[in-house]
Amino acid sequence: MAGLYLHIPFCKKACHYCDFHFTQSLRQIDDMVDAICKELVLQNEFLGKDSIYSIYFGGGTPSLLEHHHLKQIMKVIKYEYDLASNIEITLEANPDDLSREKLQAFYDNGVNRLSIGIQSFNNDHLKWMNRQHSGEEAVEAVYEARQVGFENISVDLIYAVPYGDHSIWENDLKQALRLRPEHISSYCLTIEPKTAFGKWLEQGKLYEVEEEFAAEQFEMLIDTLRQYGYDQYEISNFAQPGYESRHNSNYWKDEKYLGVGPSAHSYNGKFRKANVANNAKYLLGLSENKIPFEVIHLSKEDQANEYILTSLRTKWGLNLNHLKNKYGVDLLMVHRDYLNKLSLQDLLYEEDEHLILTDSGKLLADKVASDLFIELNP
Repeated sequence: MAGLYLHIPFCKKACHYCDFHFTQSLRQIDDMVDAICKELVLQNEFLGKDSIYSIYFGGGTPSLLEHHHLKQIMKVIKYEYDLASNIEITLEANPDDLSREKLQAFYDNGVNRLSIGIQSFNNDHLKWMNRQHSGEEAVEAVYEARQVGFENISVDLIYAVPYGDHSIWENDLKQALRLRPEHISSYCLTIEPKTAFGKWLEQGKLYEVEEEFAAEQFEMLIDTLRQYGYDQYEISNFAQPGYESRHNSNYWKDEKYLGVGPSAHSYNGKFRKANVANNAKYLLGLSENKIPFEVIHLSKEDQANEYILTSLRTKWGLNLNHLKNKYGVDLLMVHRDYLNKLSLQDLLYEEDEHLILTDSGKLLADKVASDLFIELNP
């Protein structure tokens, strides 16, 4: 059930909300692809003998890759790794990159799931976020992907954008549903410090919406998508039956994954490691057949609390037996009174040895998780 993540650290433009690692200079994209391929070879034993169940091209903007780049990477992966016969291969894409030719190149190289970063169909909101595409281009991108043959498409939307009412959000949801994607990821706008929005907030040029406003849009999201047959299998992710993101589900279920490329993280069930978030240092290291990374030592307590945090965000919930067997924690005993309180408040329930948040509980997911964190004796 292992996953493979590849970080493609290039973007044509910096979105005002984004704090991921990337550069706007494409000058070294060929060198970066060569380095990623070299790291794939050097890392081929990190996951042991586990088969690769999912591949995810993230970034940055992986849709900037050309046909020969993707062909080169996939050739190395197929040679170095054991791939499951029904592997899911996802590529994140911006609508403005998705010409018919580019889509065909992705499809021909084995990509069978597209994750399209639409964010909004409203052109004013898109300009405000510094997105490259228009709402019309977003619609056309999904249409072109269908024509090429993609049968598994996810779209990203952002809510809680500062605006006087919910009308634009309502229209964004309606337009997304007209496209009938198999999957929708929707995230609350978060103002990160080292972004354009973060600077605007400091300068008083931007205000964050009230929690109540954001919560209302989140509830609209859940109710609307449920009516159209989408299952909220994770707080920010909704899928038609059978179309849950296999790769991201691995993260939430405490499975192994290998991350390749600058700033990519990996986890083999024992420890986590993080590649350097610097393109020049990454390229220099790989030129010497070395991977510049740091090992992140997680105590058993860290691992248990991370599992509590991620699992509670999913429809499957927190597996009490997994927590007990792997980490030696009996959560029902440790937090008996608090769990009873959550149950009485209709925020959480227990089913088949799993703790699952209700719709009301999902609004407080991070707080509930942090309140359930455990302390283990050294």
